[in-house]
Amino acid sequence: MSAEETPHVFIRGEAGAVFKLDLPLSEPIQDRLLKGYLTRVADADGSPYVEGGSDIPTLPTERPAINAPKAQWVGWAVAQGMTPDDAEAATKQDLIEKYGAQATEPTEFPPPGVPEPEAIVAEPADGEVTAENAGSVVTADGVEHVGEIPAEAATA
Repeated sequence: MSAEETPHVFIRGEAGAVFKLDLPLSEPIQDRLLKGYLTRVADADGSPYVEGGSDIPTLPTERPAINAPKAQWVGWAVAQGMTPDDAEAATKQDLIEKYGAQATEPTEFPPPGVPEPEAIVAEPADGEVTAENAGSVVTADGVEHVGEIPAEAATA
């Protein structure tokens, strides 16, 4: 880059035209990039941009945190296939409900229709209490407590 050339990026606008914009980008442009209205491209020809660790906002590649700003959820929804206008019109809660669940996250315990397990107190077979079986309790939440009896299990 020559001494006279300012740092810049190429952005594909909403109508498909490619623009060369000087850095730093204005806040409204950054916001529109984050939400998916604009797309960063590699050059004036519109070749796809490959992420390179810059500070220029792009669509998220990972699900945002629940407490992330709505703009990040809008970008995530757009990355998942929603139109920017529809994502912008939705509430943050709607976006979280539609695009926030991960397959590895438990949704509800116990699953609907499955009764809650009751506390099970392990008793030694021959009546002898040892360090291994003393006060071993599995509570309704499925946690085993060894050497202690939680209050909720003691009353069961």
